[in-house]
Amino acid sequence: MQKQATINDVARIAGVSKRTVSRVINGSLSVGDATRLRVEKVISDLKYSPNAQARGLASSRSYLLGLIYDNPDALYLDDVQRGVLEVCSNLGYELVVHPCRYRSESLVQDCLRFMQRSKLDGVIVLPPVSELENLAQALKDSGSPYVRLSSVALDEPKHIVVSDDRAAAAEMARYFAQLGHEEIAFISGPQRYKSSTERMEGFQLGLSAYGIKIDPARIIEGNNTYETGIECARLLLQADNKPTAIFANNDQMAAGVLKVAHSMGIKVPEQLSVAGFDDNMLASRVIPALTTIRRPVRQMALLATSKMIMSIENNDKAASNVAAKVAPTLVVRESTARVASSTTE
Repeated sequence: MQKQATINDVARIAGVSKRTVSRVINGSLSVGDATRLRVEKVISDLKYSPNAQARGLASSRSYLLGLIYDNPDALYLDDVQRGVLEVCSNLGYELVVHPCRYRSESLVQDCLRFMQRSKLDGVIVLPPVSELENLAQALKDSGSPYVRLSSVALDEPKHIVVSDDRAAAAEMARYFAQLGHEEIAFISGPQRYKSSTERMEGFQLGLSAYGIKIDPARIIEGNNTYETGIECARLLLQADNKPTAIFANNDQMAAGVLKVAHSMGIKVPEQLSVAGFDDNMLASRVIPALTTIRRPVRQMALLATSKMIMSIENNDKAASNVAAKVAPTLVVRESTARVASSTTE
């Protein structure tokens, strides 16, 4: 049986130290390109596979990253994990996930215990948990590298990746207005979440540029779930004065609107335009396919992971230089159309 190659073999053949080989394996930016290419070729030729546990013992690291979340959207979580793992798999890190309860009084201590118990090198925190300043402060005080995903710039660049939800919602408002819609409703997410208020305020601001104001009775708070999308849509569409367009805080609730419209015999988009936010897998599979805002979740997760590993490598300057903001974009599909004329020719 052929003897498995070791880090000593790689270092000897490449003519470098074991520390340099380790830096190449870990994606350190301190290794020159020529040296990196030489070491990578030897690793490939020898089919060397570093042992994560041994690496951890040698460097006082676990090579484990944590993901803290409280989000009911499984499609969103799947996108996040794919983005994180894309970076982790290239740099030899593993991912440990930790669901938590956003409103729990013990959340901060639970998260700190999770990090200590799992011996994590750093943690990525998803909204709405990422919006909790007491958790961010506790992570900072503990000296633990962390990166937050959010819809607003809550932290310094090395600790944050922001989705500009406000600007994206304003773009949706302009699109509705240009289609001639004035009788517009908005199904918001929980108002305790910054993402919900950013989207609602951005949407209202975008409409105001066209002289359109949403009737307060047409702003209804949901819980970012399909079921609450159904509940909110029923309230809006059973009213005597029905809206001609509904913008929902996410695709799950927008799909609930489509369900109610179908059950009531309201044609989409001929009689009602419906749009959502996120552009997850559901958006292109419902009938009619959903106009929505594409939030680059996987890109955000990839950027957050890159920042995290740079911070672990003690390269805070490089982590700060990684892009801290992404721009969601409008995706027009079949669920929206120009408002039907109320006059008979």
